[in-house]
Amino acid sequence: MNVTTELNQRLKAEREAVEMLYRAFSDKNPDLLDLAVTKDWNDIPLGPGQGPGPEGFKPLLVGFIKAFPDINITVHDMVQEPGKIAVRAEITGTHHGEFMGIAPTGRGISVRLHEFHLLDGERVTTTWHMEDWLAMFQQLGQFPPA
Repeated sequence: MNVTTELNQRLKAEREAVEMLYRAFSDKNPDLLDLAVTKDWNDIPLGPGQGPGPEGFKPLLVGFIKAFPDINITVHDMVQEPGKIAVRAEITGTHHGEFMGIAPTGRGISVRLHEFHLLDGERVTTTWHMEDWLAMFQQLGQFPPA
């Protein structure tokens, strides 16, 4: 196997890991996280009540799925170099369950997100993320209780 083939295989595996991370939301399958991220995955910043690694994120994902049963993540752009992937994406869904103390509103959301992932050749090791939560709360017509 030559260097180009090895590099292409690595890039493909890394891209598939990041795509699987987003599919965990869209497919409503938290167990896909185990295939997408390492056991010591560093998710920066942690969400409210989130623990470390994939096991710490799964309860948050389940909460998203309950609150937005039609949740979907669409990747608009993915820029990659070996060991790093940047993503511009959008989370959409309809608010049918409690979310962060906000009772269901029946309203749709569209939240932009930007993420940078480090990978080990097979799985995501670190994610830095920024979501537009202000826009989401405006779309829901309220903010979480203090």
